[in-house]
Amino acid sequence: MTAPRTAALLLAVLLAAPAALADDPRILVYTRNHTPDGKGYVHDNIPKCVESLKEIGAELGRGVDVSDDPAVFSPKNLARYGVVVFANSNNEAFATEDQRRAFQDYMKRGGGMAGIHSASGSERDWPFFWSALGGRFRRHPRFQKFVVRVADAGDPIVAGLPETFEWEDEFYYVDFLNPDVHPLLVVDPTTLDDPKAPKDPGSLLGDAAPVAWRLEAGGGRTFYTSLGHKAESYAHPLMRSLLKGGIQWTMGGEKP
Repeated sequence: MTAPRTAALLLAVLLAAPAALADDPRILVYTRNHTPDGKGYVHDNIPKCVESLKEIGAELGRGVDVSDDPAVFSPKNLARYGVVVFANSNNEAFATEDQRRAFQDYMKRGGGMAGIHSASGSERDWPFFWSALGGRFRRHPRFQKFVVRVADAGDPIVAGLPETFEWEDEFYYVDFLNPDVHPLLVVDPTTLDDPKAPKDPGSLLGDAAPVAWRLEAGGGRTFYTSLGHKAESYAHPLMRSLLKGGIQWTMGGEKP
């Protein structure tokens, strides 16, 4: 093979190869809520959620970028980030198959993914997303108070949280719960005011349905919590501690 052809082949390979993740990674906060008919539910908590995540990024010494533009999902751009936080995103997170492929490749290369509250309602038709996040939103009973228990007090993500605490939120039932999730916070669904519970498959979860977990699968790390419906919750010390611990871990922080 001639030298020019060899050089051309090498250039083609380099262009096709996924970009390496940055040495000093940033945090991407992604908030897209989209349905083709424009009727998808958009949480009014997003501004407060974003504000809290910016402050957490500053505490971790990481730059934070915020977007609802799916064009951010390109191999070159994703390489800048240590974690993509799906911050109350919902419905269709991506606009093209190339964007989905870029995100999937990013996770396989060791990228981080964090999901907050309605993030589990994103990409409801894409099995990779459910699996990588840990589950897919199905329904919730009415907004109410319930008791949250720490499932693994030795995990650094929940370090400093009380063993149990009362919380007011939406309790999410999820489908396709990834069997590899490591529960961090759990709730007993039988204690909820939920008329549909006796007929709900979620009742099979017993007294420890996870509302926050971590997951290592396919090369990357994931943290998710279904808590966070109220805008005010993002200023609460418990929520701030949970999100900070989860984001730090997904970016390669202390390993449990």
